[in-house]
Amino acid sequence: MTAGIHTLKRLKEPGQYDYLDKITGELVQGILNAGKKAGHAVCGGYISGMFGFFFTEGPVFNFEDAKKSDTAKFARFFRGMLEEGAYFAPSKFEAGFTSLAHTSEDIQRTIAAAENVFKLL
Repeated sequence: MTAGIHTLKRLKEPGQYDYLDKITGELVQGILNAGKKAGHAVCGGYISGMFGFFFTEGPVFNFEDAKKSDTAKFARFFRGMLEEGAYFAPSKFEAGFTSLAHTSEDIQRTIAAAENVFKLL
């Protein structure tokens, strides 16, 4: 409970949600750009510190849309990212999260890892 209370206090500080929005947007846009540059159909989105993406042209608005995306490719991407040291949710149906602990350098390293993985898919 103490950790939760301190988290809530930190989130009340000015600019915290703006920061989450900024780094999450950089991450998602970087991953989408890397995927498209490598020739993959990929779409995604984010809100504040929560994000998701799918291997399909999109857009994805609901579960029915999400089911149409490439599950096997997502699994290969997930495993490739693990090998690169980046840990995403293991299912295309799960959300990913950034945190206030993530730095711009972390985001850039993750995008670089995604670029490597997309080349191998």
